[in-house]
Formats: sequence, C-alpha cells, structure tokens
Amino acid sequence: MFKKTTWPLLSLLLTACVTINIYFPAAAAEQAARVIVRDVLKNGQAAPPAKPEAPRQKEDHSSLVPPKTVWVASRLLEWLVPAAEAAGRANIEINTPAIARLRKSMANRQRQLGRWYQAGAIGFDESGLVTVRSLKSVPLNQRNRLRKLVADENRDRNALYREIARANGHSEWEQEIRKTFARIWVEEAPKGYWYKQKGAWKRK
Repeated sequence: MFKKTTWPLLSLLLTACVTINIYFPAAAAEQAARVIVRDVLKNGQAAPPAKPEAPRQKEDHSSLVPPKTVWVASRLLEWLVPAAEAAGRANIEINTPAIARLRKSMANRQRQLGRWYQAGAIGFDESGLVTVRSLKSVPLNQRNRLRKLVADENRDRNALYREIARANGHSEWEQEIRKTFARIWVEEAPKGYWYKQKGAWKRK
C-alpha cells in the first residue's frame, strides 16, 4: 500500500520540478534584453557633456548607528533576501561568441541608423524588428542604402533572438525572447524615436 501511494506522488513532484526548470524566465530575459538594447542604442546617440562633480562634504553618521540587535537583524535580512531571490531567479546566457558578434555588428550599424530613427524614416515594429516608416526625409540617393541597413539590422536581430534561445538550450523560447526584446527596444529608445503599437505609429 505504501508503494502504491508513494510512487505517483513522487512522479508528480518530479514532473513539477521539470516544469519549473524549463519555464521561460521572463524577469531574467528582460534584464538580459535591457543590457543588450542599451549597449546597442547608445551608439546612435551623441554623448552628453560630462558634469563636474560637486565636492563632497563629510557627513557625520555617528548618531545614526543602530543598536546592536537592530544591526544584527538588518545584516541577517541583507543576507537572506538576496539568497532567496537568487534561489528563485534563473539566468539567461548572453555571453557567447556568436551573441557578441551580433551585438557588435548591431552597435556599429546604430551609428548610421540613429539619425533616421530621429527623422522618423524608420521605427521599431511589434515583432522586435526595424521597419521603414516614411522615406520623405531621406534623399533619393540614400534610400537604397537605408533599405539595406534595415535589412541587415533585421537579419542580425532575428539571428540574435534565435541565438539567445539556442545558447540557453531552449529553442522554443525564441518567440518569448522576441516579444521581450520588442518591448524593451521601445522602452529604452530615446525621445523622438518611432514605434508601432497595435498597428499604429507612435512617437516617444
């Protein structure tokens, strides 16, 4: 009787563990997407002038030192909270040679695409790609060049989403990764960039 009731329970627990392990780690994917998107987009913007640092004044915190028991409790929480978060957080691998090559290629191209984002000639679509919005602001002799830049960018973006899924051993994650990037491109885009939302163009 013990064996008959125990094995189904163990089987259920093992199945649950496997399900948890292969579940798409949305938070980790968002963090990874932000790292890549910020790295790429910064290459299309002019660096802001550096601000001089104000001289720091020495502050007296002697009156803010907590009692020993409170200090011990706070230190314990500082140790427990990150440990608990780490236990429930998966990581997304984005540090492979293939991903590094794609990031570099996209970053280099961004220097040429940046002005066309601002001009409204191109924008982000809802599938994590770049699309031509309007060529009115683009001189005739540069339009084919811009179309090629967009095609090359989309080739790299498609390869990036596919490679991230492959590098993490879950090719089935590609669509979720693409959706995550599509949102992060818009969120991290500078003011003035265009993007599509529910089929309509909007400007940040």
